[in-house]
Amino acid sequence: MSAIRKHKPAPVAVVGAGPDEPGLLTLRGAELLAAADVVAAQSHRMSALLAHVRPDAEIIDTSEGIMTDAELVKLLVRHARDGRRVVRLYDGDPFLGAGGADLVLACNRGSVPVEVVPGVPTATAVPTYAGIPLTDAKHRQVLIVDPGPDTDAVDWSTAAVAPVVVVLNATSAMGKAAAALVEHGRSGDTPVSVTSSGARTTQRTLVSTLDRVESDIVASKFEEPAIAVVGAVVNQRERLSWYETRPLFGWKVLVPRTKDQAGTLSEQLRDYGAVPVEVPTIAVEPPRSPAPMDRGIKGLFAGRYQWAVFTSTNAVKAVVEKFLDWGLDARAFAGVKIAAVGEQTAAALIAFGIRPDLVPSGEHSSEGLLADFPPYDDVLDPIERVFLPRADIATETLVTGLTERGWEVDDITAYRTVRAAPPAAETRDAIKSGGFDAVLFTSSSTVRNLVGIAGKPHPSTVIAVIGPQTAKTADELGLRVDVQAPSASTAALAEALADWAVAQREASEAAPVKATRRAGATGRKRAR
Repeated sequence: MSAIRKHKPAPVAVVGAGPDEPGLLTLRGAELLAAADVVAAQSHRMSALLAHVRPDAEIIDTSEGIMTDAELVKLLVRHARDGRRVVRLYDGDPFLGAGGADLVLACNRGSVPVEVVPGVPTATAVPTYAGIPLTDAKHRQVLIVDPGPDTDAVDWSTAAVAPVVVVLNATSAMGKAAAALVEHGRSGDTPVSVTSSGARTTQRTLVSTLDRVESDIVASKFEEPAIAVVGAVVNQRERLSWYETRPLFGWKVLVPRTKDQAGTLSEQLRDYGAVPVEVPTIAVEPPRSPAPMDRGIKGLFAGRYQWAVFTSTNAVKAVVEKFLDWGLDARAFAGVKIAAVGEQTAAALIAFGIRPDLVPSGEHSSEGLLADFPPYDDVLDPIERVFLPRADIATETLVTGLTERGWEVDDITAYRTVRAAPPAAETRDAIKSGGFDAVLFTSSSTVRNLVGIAGKPHPSTVIAVIGPQTAKTADELGLRVDVQAPSASTAALAEALADWAVAQREASEAAPVKATRRAGATGRKRAR
């Protein structure tokens, strides 16, 4: 009997995840996550990073109390010895304030190959997000201190003379750290910054002194994780703060769209510093009868149409799904001219391999599309028919306009829109009580459906709409419109809200005594 071949140990990757900003994960870290069979991480805190992981990979939650560090190390080594590729994710850098070294030693003892991927250290990243340089022309030395449960283990006499001191776990440790620094000769009026939830849109920073920092932390109700910086470099925050001064920083913005639809819009809001909350108001379902769509798709590759007009990303998706079901690809559109109502619809077509021939040069709407759409010419146009796949509740504006231009339109229901289920009670309460700073409406149907499933937003909530028709619907339902996008695109809508917030803040700062609506949102100040 031949001997049973044992698995060759697979590698263990010890990966630094950086701070809580998913975009700061290194490219190598993302590659290893995508290839992993087993990933150990704090799943509730690192959910965005776990999007890199294959659906069939095993996730081990390392949240406190589930298992000891020693038990986890043994488990990961065992998985690696069984031939499974393991990734262990650590906050920040695995060799700075984390237990990565212990795992590497265990792998070496077990003859398991190991790779260590540095991460952006939290100790340096969070001060950067707070606008505080740890070194400058006058200060060339930084001391990082992790007091842990025993502050007496720190050499405070050395820390007291260091130009810049970074203190980890500052919410719990900074009081004793400040007292120890003063006791060893540091002046009580030395500037101190404390940043909680660094690199998140919930980040807050207070600026204090060693004498006052403990009481200021308590008054500000800061929680871990928090990083403190001690030294004159803190004074540069006033001029260098770049993150907490973004136009919508800290705003909680309701986006009444599905996660697929809201992706780009939510990302743009995050770039402005907002916290987007996506609430679907519309569910998309197939048409009751597939026959009209089937005939339309057959007509496309049979040469029945001169134009195909797409008025939404959902229409593109419905057609693409039919193509894939039938084994077709973008070549079926050969000889057909393509029109898209706006940027998002055009982007969806391009992703499928089709570049639109026509996108409105002006307003991205049915009216804007009609303004640029050519009339039918019986000499130049060999076919007079238009393929128009769209929602069952679409208005007749486009069909009427195309018909007036001499085209015959096959108006086909590509999908049905139905009202989504109501959001969670907590979200409904926040909508009605002013828990959201703003809500973005991207169509009339999102206005009607949000009010139908969750009620009207609180009067203090800023209402932003994508165009005049959406504004009219909001007004009919008793909502005051504060912001209207200059063009009918989600990018323009987010930018318009950001511009409005900046204008309101500037007006508030110019006349601080005058009361303004949404003082809590438009007049947000950095914690000082």
